[in-house]
Amino acid sequence: MTPQLPSPSPSPSLSPSPPLTERQRERRRRILHATAQLACRGGFEAVQMREVAESSQVALGTLYRYFPSKVHLLVATMHDQLERLHATLRKSPPAGDTAGDRVAQTLMRAFGALQREPRLAEAMARALTFADRSVSPEVDQVSRQTTAIILDAIGGLENATPARLSAVRVIEHTWLSTLITWLAGRASLAQVRVDIETVCRLLDLPETGPGRASAHA
Repeated sequence: MTPQLPSPSPSPSLSPSPPLTERQRERRRRILHATAQLACRGGFEAVQMREVAESSQVALGTLYRYFPSKVHLLVATMHDQLERLHATLRKSPPAGDTAGDRVAQTLMRAFGALQREPRLAEAMARALTFADRSVSPEVDQVSRQTTAIILDAIGGLENATPARLSAVRVIEHTWLSTLITWLAGRASLAQVRVDIETVCRLLDLPETGPGRASAHA
């Protein structure tokens, strides 16, 4: 049976939001675009709610209805950037011989995109580290988008066994950790590449059958 990815549980205190209208989607796109531009110019500190509202031509109260805080806004911006990256990757997928090779190539291409806009990358990563439970829906979207990018490189959900899905989670954690370390100047891009390639090899390990799991217990 095809394995299913676990879905994050919705907060019991929040009801699902109704779908956005086309006008609301366009307003949201303007907000995220303005946020990315401000972050590109000045990083985390440059993203101020009033400036975002002015740049995107929405009322400040409207902005707060969409995004209650700067952290919500920047985590949503990261999701938007990952969606754009995913669209690019689909047009030019990686060509490695193994799943691990393809995922490593994909994640290094993501690093390349972030390297071109380091202040934006730093702002989004800081927002992720500051996120509390109130930002869980936006953080979950980032996680699901990252998972989708990795699964596409593997070959789709039909090629994702339970063991591979576990490896995907470890790869996601490593990717975020290396991103933060690199942005802080504590790791070179070469070191990042080694770490990413190493963790992606988990995808190519032979899987242990049910009868062999306790062979060395």
